[in-house]
Amino acid sequence: MLQGSDQMSTRSYYSATIRDFLATHENYILAEMVKSHPFDLNDYTRESWLSEIRILKRELRNLSDGHISLEFKIPRMGKRVDAVVVYRGILFMLEFKDGDTEYRNSVFKQVMDYALDLKNFHKGSRNSFIVPITVPTEAPKSSPLIQKYNDGVFHPIGINQTQIGETICVVSEKWRQSEIDYESWENAEYMPTPTIVEAAQALYNNHNVTEITRSDAGAHNLNITTAEIKRIIEFSKANKRKSIIFVTGVPGAGKTLVGLNLASEYHDNELEEHAVFLSGNLPLVTVLQEALARDKVKREKEENGRRISKDAALREIKTVIQIIHNYRDEYVGNETCPPDRVAIFDESQRAWTKDEISSFMARKKGVKNFDYSEPEFLIQTMDRHNDWAVIVCLVGGGQEINKGEAGLPEWFDALRRSFQNWDAYAAHNLDDTEYLRGCTWNELKSGVNLSIVDALHLSTSMRSFRSENVSLLIKQILDNDSEGAQHTFAEIEKHYPIFITRNLDTAKKWVKKVSRGNERYGLFASSNAARLKPRGIYYAKDRSSLSPENWFLNSEDDIRSSYFLEAVASEFETQGLELDYAIVAWDADLRIENGEWTHYQMSNRLTPPNWSRIRSKNNIRYLTNAYRVLLTRARQGFIIYIPEGVDDDVTRKHEFYDPTFNYLRFIGIPEI
Repeated sequence: MLQGSDQMSTRSYYSATIRDFLATHENYILAEMVKSHPFDLNDYTRESWLSEIRILKRELRNLSDGHISLEFKIPRMGKRVDAVVVYRGILFMLEFKDGDTEYRNSVFKQVMDYALDLKNFHKGSRNSFIVPITVPTEAPKSSPLIQKYNDGVFHPIGINQTQIGETICVVSEKWRQSEIDYESWENAEYMPTPTIVEAAQALYNNHNVTEITRSDAGAHNLNITTAEIKRIIEFSKANKRKSIIFVTGVPGAGKTLVGLNLASEYHDNELEEHAVFLSGNLPLVTVLQEALARDKVKREKEENGRRISKDAALREIKTVIQIIHNYRDEYVGNETCPPDRVAIFDESQRAWTKDEISSFMARKKGVKNFDYSEPEFLIQTMDRHNDWAVIVCLVGGGQEINKGEAGLPEWFDALRRSFQNWDAYAAHNLDDTEYLRGCTWNELKSGVNLSIVDALHLSTSMRSFRSENVSLLIKQILDNDSEGAQHTFAEIEKHYPIFITRNLDTAKKWVKKVSRGNERYGLFASSNAARLKPRGIYYAKDRSSLSPENWFLNSEDDIRSSYFLEAVASEFETQGLELDYAIVAWDADLRIENGEWTHYQMSNRLTPPNWSRIRSKNNIRYLTNAYRVLLTRARQGFIIYIPEGVDDDVTRKHEFYDPTFNYLRFIGIPEI
């Protein structure tokens, strides 16, 4: 058993048996906490800690055993919970609000988030009862209703400072569990899978990828891939080589996380080894920039007592994370050498074809006869360095969702045409049809100095931490592999809930019921979904009705947020981002006919407007990929809403919807 801070936990500022805690002078405990604190301690924090220590000494004085940790680290969230009390086999998590006089819903959600983090990601807590408690110290005495969810996490409890000991005793008497070996519990594996926003915040604040990701096989793969990329970068630097690295992976495998980690590690102003993270995904960039700016403003105030404007924070962040088109345009019409030695292109398969970018340059920029595809111009820009440069292409297979997206082959074509002096690195997984877009593997690599490095493929999804096979299931569904989908669904349904419904209200009630704390949910639909409007689901083609940063980041009291289930996000707003739970509204644009998937779009050329069959292979692929994106956005579960058809609307016939619903039911997905 740990004794005070003589064997100080790396997860806590102070850790001891309750008996030792009670016997130790408050000033000694405070000194140990200060010693562990990485920042200069302000007077407010010091007094808050002293107040908490005194309260806990008073409230725990009648407990005969147990253990206490102060400032216990929640790594995924980059936060610390004020106190964890382990008593009679139960984990009590206490969040103090010194001086507060009321019970705030935001704090209930905060402490519930802490509890869920331990339940989901800490092996030692997986089978434990966890009781989240908020303590506004000056609030009136409460009469909390103590209830437990099926997974052993309790509903958040709000009490004042005089009720802590009493509450711990009441809960432990009714739900007493087997004793926990504290040292084993505290040292148990912590295996987080952060959201991309959480990951960006952690990495930007000097955490590394190892700290914020889980330690199982999936994260092992992530760390190996990161190490291999860094090895190639260092080799290129030492040998004055120019290299392009293709990183592939299943949806949610952490490709963007790898890129953000590299950008943060190699962004060094002093060494002049700048790195920049670039993406053509405007919503992703906007959300990340906004999240990091908000976080920086908050941290500067909390940790340094310094006020900075969000605009100032944004200016700094935009040097590391940029929209690719803005970066590209800066180097059009000149030979300026970029300051960045390492350029990371996220979702590089979505870079534009020569025709698309030439048309754009002529229409929007007044640049005539632009003679490059976007991949070729980006390589040309980095090729301006005299000695070494590295491009890291993060490639998502089967995720091209819009016209004019070049796909992976164009990168190889550009290397073959104009940059044969560049070294290329990729895993053998590039020979998958999802990447090849109609060409053969031999055609793709011909004439390119390609080295096969299998560590550059991320094979395990980290988005769906409850089940790693969700992306496989979606692939099987969209490939019309019903037998394979049946098998995969049977494996994941106990850990990752998926349902279907014909009632939108039922879907909304489900996501609201299953979400806890600040777990986020939202409503998705294809940008091609034209006939969900009668059911209250309308996607605005001009995207003016949805601001991604507000939709993904704002709280549940903001009508612009995803929580309101009003603004509908399509594949364009959601690619690369994620929620905890999702409603996917399925329209007649993608439907089962005669046992096969068929693809439609609403045509205004018909009188009256009606669905017309999509024949273009590219457009078929874009629509299929749109649903692939939408169905892989949820970390913890989703529900599919397929509306009932109606007899008096030729655009919403029963036969447009029922076969799709029946197909999903046949796979085994239950209806609610």
